[in-house]
Amino acid sequence: MFCNQCEQSFHGTGCVNSPGICGKDADLQSLQEILLYGLKGMAAYANHARRLGKTDEAVNAFIEEALFSTMTNVNFDKNATLDLVLECGKHNLRVMEMLDTGHVETFGKPEPTIVKEGTQSGLGILITGHDLVDLWKLLQQCEGTSVKVYTHGEMLPAHMYPKLRNHPNLAGHFGGAWQKQKKEWTQFNGPIVVTSNCILIPKQTYADRLFTTRITAVPGGKRLMTDDFSEVIAKAQTCEPLVDMSIQETTIGFHRSVLIDNAKKICDAVNTGQISHFFLIGGCDGAESGRNYFSEYAQNTPPNSFILTLGCGKFRIRDFDYGSHLGFHRLMDMGQCNDAYGAIQVALVLANALDCDINDLPLTLVISWFEQKAVAVLLTLLYLGVRGITIGPNPPPFVSKNVFKILQEKYNLKLTQGEPLKDLQAAIVR
Repeated sequence: MFCNQCEQSFHGTGCVNSPGICGKDADLQSLQEILLYGLKGMAAYANHARRLGKTDEAVNAFIEEALFSTMTNVNFDKNATLDLVLECGKHNLRVMEMLDTGHVETFGKPEPTIVKEGTQSGLGILITGHDLVDLWKLLQQCEGTSVKVYTHGEMLPAHMYPKLRNHPNLAGHFGGAWQKQKKEWTQFNGPIVVTSNCILIPKQTYADRLFTTRITAVPGGKRLMTDDFSEVIAKAQTCEPLVDMSIQETTIGFHRSVLIDNAKKICDAVNTGQISHFFLIGGCDGAESGRNYFSEYAQNTPPNSFILTLGCGKFRIRDFDYGSHLGFHRLMDMGQCNDAYGAIQVALVLANALDCDINDLPLTLVISWFEQKAVAVLLTLLYLGVRGITIGPNPPPFVSKNVFKILQEKYNLKLTQGEPLKDLQAAIVR
């Protein structure tokens, strides 16, 4: 770890100068690390929102002030830093709201839709990441050609927006979570466009047909600094055509607006006991061991419950038939990681309709943990006072024991224990 106050490195016990020149301890450093990771995640969401014409000066001012607070010899107070951590959650809520509004205004009100997964015969381009503006511009520039566009990873939710879904050059979806890209992208013959985070250093087998946009960049790939995708389309026209390889059809698109439109039916079912529980299982996926916890947890949820999912964590639980209940798919894919705003709004609407606190809802949050956007979303949930969240499979390494103890005491924040059936039963009977 690195001390932001006196610029010395340390490992676990606080600054090497403590309690002398600096006086900084590991807990203050931990809080600053949480703040910095949250700011990074929020900045990523804000960048996507800006691409859709949505900004907020209050958010921009907070980012400046919060970064200022982490500079050398500015803030040695743990309570003040914890306040900034929670305020980051507040502003991230606003950023996610802007992003959600921008998506709906630009691409239309989302609808549940069936997505074809796999490839069709012919020329194709694969696009991944989170930036739907890039996807739209690519589709527009492919129009009139025989080149089809396929989404990958967190681009899957693009299909729920009518303007994108109805474009003639959008063919379907190919591939799973980010950590499988080195295998999957070798199997896709066309060029690949990466629009945001979640990219790995490419293999030589596809590096010459890998393109990245703006700040996203990797050795061996071609970085595009403008919205001109003509080079990508030209590359697709020189690549070997894709083969017809149908994998499955999946229903996605349970955006907050879809669920809120059905709030009365859902609340009536909760009141009559027809719905026993809601589980939010999603977040960031990863390659390390222990993530089968989320798969086993989801597959054992009661048949009269519903699973909400979002983020690339969905790929850990989506390849299983959960059936339906009350005319709804039991597994409801709400979208990208930034669509966590939608899940929050659904919970708030249901709590209001059922005249209860959000923590009194039959709702359990089981979040797969990996990167900075997950930190930003977690801080938003804590800012809203949501208790009993379970994260895992491993504890965040930048959260000290004392800081985690504070979060446990104040918010009942928990870690997955490696026993999904036991944890699931405890959630149902709480």
